[in-house]
Amino acid sequence: MHAIRFSLLLTGLACTSAVGAEPAALAGGFAVVQQQVVEHTLSNGLRLILLPRHEAPVFSFATVADVGSVDEHVGITGLAHMFEHMAFKGTSRIGTKDWPAEQKAMAAADVAAEALRSARLHGASADQLKPLEDEFKRADAAAQAFVVSNEYSSILERAGANDLNAYTAADQTVYYYSLPSNKLELWMSLESDRYLDPVLREFYKERDVVKEERYMRIDSSPFGRLLEEFLGMAFVYHPYGSEGIGTQSDLDMFTRAQAVEFYRTHYVPANLIISVVGDIDPAKTIAMAEKYFGRIPARPAAEPVSTVEPPQDSERRSTMVAQSQPIVLVGYHKPSANGPDEAAYDALESIISDGRTSRLYRSLIQEQKIAVQADGFNDFPGRKYPTMFCFYALAAPGHSNEQVLAAMDIEIERLKNEPVSADELARVKAKAKAAMVEQLESNLGMALQLSTQEGLSGNWRDVFRQIDRINALTVADIQRVARATFRRSNRTIAMVEPEPAPAAGARP
Repeated sequence: MHAIRFSLLLTGLACTSAVGAEPAALAGGFAVVQQQVVEHTLSNGLRLILLPRHEAPVFSFATVADVGSVDEHVGITGLAHMFEHMAFKGTSRIGTKDWPAEQKAMAAADVAAEALRSARLHGASADQLKPLEDEFKRADAAAQAFVVSNEYSSILERAGANDLNAYTAADQTVYYYSLPSNKLELWMSLESDRYLDPVLREFYKERDVVKEERYMRIDSSPFGRLLEEFLGMAFVYHPYGSEGIGTQSDLDMFTRAQAVEFYRTHYVPANLIISVVGDIDPAKTIAMAEKYFGRIPARPAAEPVSTVEPPQDSERRSTMVAQSQPIVLVGYHKPSANGPDEAAYDALESIISDGRTSRLYRSLIQEQKIAVQADGFNDFPGRKYPTMFCFYALAAPGHSNEQVLAAMDIEIERLKNEPVSADELARVKAKAKAAMVEQLESNLGMALQLSTQEGLSGNWRDVFRQIDRINALTVADIQRVARATFRRSNRTIAMVEPEPAPAAGARP
């Protein structure tokens, strides 16, 4: 269950296994670490956040593109995610056997793709589409014949790269890996080329991969379909209501030309934040960045999403029948992660669902035995705009969603009506500090935190202020936020009910 899309919200917080600084790197405290951070903005608007750590001859970086599925519109849903798949496809110099010939073949494939798209938009019949589909497949295969698969990533792996990866969230797309420190200029050259000279090769092949990903994650998964239904109910106007993988029809239709337009709109230097943490010299790193990343032409940054989801004033419910155990998902609208009460929401998440001592686990699983899984999570599906605080549970055999929901409601009402204990709050604060130290011990964990926070709030220092805000929390703060948020009129409920067993003697 934790493999579903909301887990991407935590990806940046979980990447602490990379080779990098030892725990001693934080021995001086967060204040000392902050003093060591060097900021620099290139003339084209790209932001650098640098933190030297010399415990080992390695560095990690995290590039955050301030764009995600929230920036899509109807017709191109799923397109932001495509750039995660395009991340390591190369440039006009890397990944090709013959760039001029490949470029010509790719152009022919684009013409065929647009012809097929236009015919579909105008309602062509299957017989009319067949020759266009055949021509598109032929043209795309001809373009793929020039590809040197994985050449870009192979160069990095030969140079000693670790944790080569990317992920797409609702608000950001993030690229990261680690390298030996003597490969800093190689990284600068390769990473800047991806933005200066992007080649979206194998685009349609990867689009098919995403279509299969959608099938596995949404269409053939009761929980995936439930999640898509839930978001559509919870967000009627705001683009958070669209599940980030994209609709099947959009994945069938959007073209590389549309992707190039999306890229030129959102992948501008002013939308890019790069943090580099490890065995680096900040002054030399800035000089290299001016040389390599400074080549990328400045373009205006896209406007943020302006649509505002109106306050929800009545409960919304949906029930889906599927071959599945009973599942219930409940969500309440809340402010964005930049709101003044975010620490209280994080504390509520910890109290309600953090481990075997959490309230949901003790009540629903351990004591009542009516659920096999129960959890709560903050900031779904995104963090930049007003979002949701959610609860979900899987009912145990012989128990119903309504039983589970009633038990959930009791725990939610307790949060509103009974102050949490001083011991509970103390545990929350201790866990939060331990988690923060663990996240920031590695170069990669620190790099991810700095750049994603800069993209979210515009200030990487909020990474460290989070602990101060947690420490300042009071029992009254938590109860106030629970009362303001967990209202029946403010909630959306989506359930999966199992298909009824066939009647005795009925034909299959």
